[in-house]
Amino acid sequence: MDWSRGIVDALFSRIRFGKFVSVGALGAVFDIMTTTALIVIFDLLDEYAKLVGAEIAIIVMFAVNERWTFADIGSPGVLPTISRFIRSNLVRSGGLAVQFVIVRALRQLEITIIIAGFDIWQLIPIPIAIASSLGLNYIAESLLTWRVIQS
Repeated sequence: MDWSRGIVDALFSRIRFGKFVSVGALGAVFDIMTTTALIVIFDLLDEYAKLVGAEIAIIVMFAVNERWTFADIGSPGVLPTISRFIRSNLVRSGGLAVQFVIVRALRQLEITIIIAGFDIWQLIPIPIAIASSLGLNYIAESLLTWRVIQS
């Protein structure tokens, strides 16, 4: 019972969650900008553009979370940081898989919404996918990447 209470307490830090969401918003900007550019400018298939956009966002979010959100957690130094970066990428691959499936499933609906000659339906699934993976990423990053219950 004490162990599960420790997890709940560690995860429900309002300040940490607020920072994580703020960093996520920054990541979403990088994700959406990259994904949109790849779709609109380079005509890359939506779900593959999403993969690239998400990886750019993951790198940016890791850097900010490492220095701000979880700055007081984890061993300093190059090797521990690299280890956290690798864990973060592995952890976020679950969130990315969720996003990929959502973008693909919504693209399969074959909905068309034309505005100014462009089908904006191509872009609508992107923020839906990002929002869907937020909770999964917060819990996994907190417990597996930065290991907040060991702090």
